Amino acid sequence: MKFIKIFDKGWINLKKIYVDNASTAFPKAPSVGDTMKHFLDNVGCNLGRGGYESAYHVALEVLQTKKLLCELFNFNQPRNVIFTPGLTYSINMILQGFLQAGDHLITSSMEHNAVMRPLHALSKRGVTYSVAQCQPDGTLVASEVAKLINHNTKAIAITHASNVCGTILPLEEIAQICHSHKLKLIVDTAQTAGLLNLDMSQIDALAFTCHKGLLAASGLGGFIVKSEFASQINPIITGGTGSASHEFNQPSLLPDKFEVGTLNIPAIMGLKASLEYLKSTGIATIFKQTKELTEKFIAEISKIDDIDIIGKQKTDNRVAIVSLNFKNQDNAEIASLLDSKYQIMTRCGLHCAPNAHKTLGTYPSGTIRFSFSHFNTPSEITTIVDAVKDILNKGETYGF
Repeated sequence: MKFIKIFDKGWINLKKIYVDNASTAFPKAPSVGDTMKHFLDNVGCNLGRGGYESAYHVALEVLQTKKLLCELFNFNQPRNVIFTPGLTYSINMILQGFLQAGDHLITSSMEHNAVMRPLHALSKRGVTYSVAQCQPDGTLVASEVAKLINHNTKAIAITHASNVCGTILPLEEIAQICHSHKLKLIVDTAQTAGLLNLDMSQIDALAFTCHKGLLAASGLGGFIVKSEFASQINPIITGGTGSASHEFNQPSLLPDKFEVGTLNIPAIMGLKASLEYLKSTGIATIFKQTKELTEKFIAEISKIDDIDIIGKQKTDNRVAIVSLNFKNQDNAEIASLLDSKYQIMTRCGLHCAPNAHKTLGTYPSGTIRFSFSHFNTPSEITTIVDAVKDILNKGETYGF
């Protein structure tokens, strides 16, 4: 039996079922926490800022972590792996550093606000963008993207899979369009890194986060960028790098052009442990396990009246994310009951993706999202479905 301490509430029995992995994965990969604690307790130094053995060792560990990321994403230039505080920072650094007034970009209607808000901000500075409309199940016909290309289009920025309904977008077809029109391809891999094969040979810049499918700590992410594209991106944050300290100009070499200040080294050490776990376990194995859980959940939940499964009705071409709409109940109330009375943790609302919900027909009410990890079990899926049945059968409410 496992117990956890919740701030000042003392130790409580942890019997809850966690299915909010699209937000942040839990549990993390084995040894991530121990690795981070070991670094903080026994090493603790910076890299590039000390002339002693420990600092050199930390620099080597960071390099090894970048090599593991390159291996995961089929790339061979670890210097082009840039660590940031998260994917949102990465997208901002790429978009704001590359696009200028008069430029045009294409995106999809399934994007997270990590893409849409930077584009909205850039639109106030003379950048224009077009949104390729996806189908009501979240799928995207690549030709809809091609139709939007014009004389000043510079790039396509697109999510690999929807954080609302799990639909995977046609990345290979989009990459072919970019190649034929000499456009840059920028990919948001928040829901697919660590689950699906991603190939940097098709991508100009790949933004990743570490706290989801990579099974590492929050507060760390980054992007991988091809050298030719990196030369066209201006750094939007400048400062100390531990290199070329005699100059006020930001260094042009990678990763120093974009990696500014002290990195989140404890989280990077934890990431190295999680990447080693992913490598030994195999991302294909992990994806297969999450797909089986999703199949079981959809098969069982689809038998219940008064519930809509949002997006694709099957598990082909999707990740382990399922959004539900309760036709005759308040979604937020159902989510709250699942937590308080059945110990099941989900997420309810718009999931920071209003355009996706407009595409799916669930705006502004949103959905209850169930997102699974390979650490979940078939028995947990059964428990979740039984809890939903119980709530609906009892007509249970808070009386709001």
